[in-house]
Amino acid sequence: MRLRTEQMATTDLKLDEPGTLPRPGPVGRLARLVFGALCLYYVYGLIMIAGSIMSPSGSIRSMIWNGILPGLVLISYVVNIGFSRAWKKWPAIVSAIAIAAVALAGYLNSGTVETVTMARLILGWELYVFAHLGSAFLIAAMIGTPGCEMRAFHDLYSRISGVPTKEHYCPVGPLHPIDQWEAGHRRS
Repeated sequence: MRLRTEQMATTDLKLDEPGTLPRPGPVGRLARLVFGALCLYYVYGLIMIAGSIMSPSGSIRSMIWNGILPGLVLISYVVNIGFSRAWKKWPAIVSAIAIAAVALAGYLNSGTVETVTMARLILGWELYVFAHLGSAFLIAAMIGTPGCEMRAFHDLYSRISGVPTKEHYCPVGPLHPIDQWEAGHRRS
């Protein structure tokens, strides 16, 4: 049950056999619920401003800019672990290149990176990242998915179909330490 040093904060896909990781206890489930609610609250905010993504002064609303860095940090985990892909940092790299390309095109065409096209690209991208992540957190909280919340859809499928699915530890954030702590307290 010890976290291997080489696994910490890596986007590498390292799936463990079913039953390897401890199921979260009440604290781990509550943490997943809170993170899911925060992600979906951000998605709700994005949806609420989707009709007016540009401010009256012609700049992209700050709500849209707020999710760029967290989204770039999280996208590789969401894609790799969520879709069982071993693409390392490529989802983040491709996302950053797409955003930079649209920014450059906007700057060359209109003298600013803050274009409607840029706002729509970032809005759509953030809606995907945070809706996927938030939904995974909520499902993981409800059904007690072991390890990373991005395996919650796989865990739910496994429970419905009876087909075992592999698990993945939580590479970023406090969930793995919380789950380890709770597992230790259940054993003693």
